[in-house]
Amino acid sequence: MRTIVILFTIIAGTLSLFAQDFTVTSNDISGQLSKNQEFSGFGCSGKNMSPALEWKDPPKGTKSFALTLYDPDAPTGSGWWHWLVFNIPNNVTHLAENASAQKTLPKGAVESVNDYGQTQFGGACPPAGDKAHRYVLTVYALDVEKLDLDADARPALVGYMLNAHAIAKSSTIGYYDQ
Repeated sequence: MRTIVILFTIIAGTLSLFAQDFTVTSNDISGQLSKNQEFSGFGCSGKNMSPALEWKDPPKGTKSFALTLYDPDAPTGSGWWHWLVFNIPNNVTHLAENASAQKTLPKGAVESVNDYGQTQFGGACPPAGDKAHRYVLTVYALDVEKLDLDADARPALVGYMLNAHAIAKSSTIGYYDQ
């Protein structure tokens, strides 16, 4: 009997993983990034525009969203955080291109400091001559309406809190080189 209960629990858990198709999409991030998403500074001359993105089918119980843009290939030993936004209301399912610079993020959303030391989107800027870097855009469905953090929160702390409260997450990857 105990074996049947364990087997049923495993099957039910596995099926619930496939019941939700929480996805994020961005024509600006998927594939090759453009000059619009390149940083302006650090030897780069892009437009530094945050990407347009949308997400759908968040899991039940989602109380807010957060997003990050991360370059795991940056030659720092710990990657590079380009954008961190949290406390996005649960009724929001998209952001327009350049929402960061135009200050059109949803009411209550917080942009925290990135690895450029700025509280806004910081575009791609891999070192000249490096292979194409991966830029991982992740949207998190969270079990809290608000993270008790402010714009000064560093990426490691934000990441810790996101992972502590994530119900689900979805990522898409773009590439960029100079």
